[in-house]
Amino acid sequence: MFEGLAEKLQSAFYKLRNRGALTEDDVNQAMRDIRISLLEADVNYKVVKDFVAAVKEKAVGAEILTGLNPAQQVIKIVYDELTDILGGKASGINIAPNPPTVIMMCGLQGAGKTTTCAKLACMLRKEGKKPLMVAADVYRPAAAEQLKILGRQVDIPVFDIPGCSDAVKVCRDSLHRAKLDLCDTVILDVAGRLHIDEQMMDELRNIRAQVSISEVLLVVDAMTGQDAVNVAKSFNEALNVDGVVLTKLDGDARGGAAISIKAVTGKPIKFVGTSEKMDGLEKFYPDRMASRIIGHGDVLTFIEQTQEAFDEEQARKLEQKIRKNTFDLNDFLEQLRKIQKMGPLENLLSMIPGMGQQLKNVEIDPKRLKRIEAIICSMTEEERRDPDLLNGSRRRRIAAGSGTTVQEVNTLMYQFAEMKKMVRKLTNMPDNKRRHMPF
Repeated sequence: MFEGLAEKLQSAFYKLRNRGALTEDDVNQAMRDIRISLLEADVNYKVVKDFVAAVKEKAVGAEILTGLNPAQQVIKIVYDELTDILGGKASGINIAPNPPTVIMMCGLQGAGKTTTCAKLACMLRKEGKKPLMVAADVYRPAAAEQLKILGRQVDIPVFDIPGCSDAVKVCRDSLHRAKLDLCDTVILDVAGRLHIDEQMMDELRNIRAQVSISEVLLVVDAMTGQDAVNVAKSFNEALNVDGVVLTKLDGDARGGAAISIKAVTGKPIKFVGTSEKMDGLEKFYPDRMASRIIGHGDVLTFIEQTQEAFDEEQARKLEQKIRKNTFDLNDFLEQLRKIQKMGPLENLLSMIPGMGQQLKNVEIDPKRLKRIEAIICSMTEEERRDPDLLNGSRRRRIAAGSGTTVQEVNTLMYQFAEMKKMVRKLTNMPDNKRRHMPF
């Protein structure tokens, strides 16, 4: 995400760093580069104009141009202004003082609204909530069935009234079911349209008028660029939405919608879709996203995702295995699967400062990880515990069983042995030395 914009902004910053002391002409040239970068990223023209004006006003001050590191100060100004445009601070869901909290999900067809309902329900359940999803799209064929299938996948109940064509009644009756089942959050999957029309808006207004709605979230497709901004503006004018969910952000290399929506509508982006998986919905943090755009990574999100994937007690046990040299291929396979659950490796590594540019032309093939998994799964339990047993005939059998080559099996075993040596050496190193390692 934001790949093209991040690359161009970093190029503009690189020119500033090479200048040493900055003149006003240097800042003006940098602003021209930044303006072009934002416009090419499909950011709203007025947003770009205001952004560049605000950065330039602060960057040409005497204190900046005569400072010890003026280039870094200009980058800091760009970061601050970008954070402000993206929303300033993270915004959560408005929780009702008396349960249930009712969240109405609206948007156009194709934006991923129904899938986002299931993703949001999963996220809320992780936070200790008990959600109920409601199939309130009474027009689209099989809309209720789609939500039920997703509900079964994530083990979250779905309420619907088969054959009912009154969306208001479905939403109203769902609150009664939520109270009976002690659900504290209700997610309404209301009807979308292929385009904005007054009939759709009237139905949404009726639902909001007759049901105690705590939060209206608009789901828009980041890949549609300025069309997403226009949709958000129209919905907000008609419904006064509380926030935006930006889907398919992982596939949007430009990022124009994310940067423009808050400035154009005044409403914050609350969540972003980062993958097709059911856990591929994240809270939106403007400061972290701004950091990634300017090439400084997103260490906080990386740490949070790592902590979520790796249990602290399991991590301690793993360290003990490494120290005692009992770390085997079963342990390696378990860690590999956990890493895969964290999402695409490119996304993870791009959160580490400085890695984004280095990974520019690097493609990490997820099939490679699957092949490694297949090789290990083709081994016997005894072979996984003691790889020294793997003679030539065993390696040929494993290659045939995993659909790989003997060379791939040999490569994996060599890499595993080298990894064990390196990790054990690092683990046994005194803490004061480990802190000074360059990685």
